Amino acid sequence: MQPQRIVGIILLVGGIVLLVMGIQASDSFSSNFSKFFTGNPTDRAMWLTFGGLAGIVAGIAAVAIPSRSGRA
Repeated sequence: MQPQRIVGIILLVGGIVLLVMGIQASDSFSSNFSKFFTGNPTDRAMWLTFGGLAGIVAGIAAVAIPSRSGRA
């Protein structure tokens, strides 16, 4: 297996974990409290969600884009 695909799979799994943590953090008491007064979830929930989405996109890109090594 090529190193690019291994890194892509790691990024994909890490992104999924961060996304799940972000969704759980957005349902927490502190996030609900923040949503009540400001209309927005906490910064932590937003960063975890955005980081998870970025990791998923980067992981998919690393796995889907073929490497230039010339090997099949």
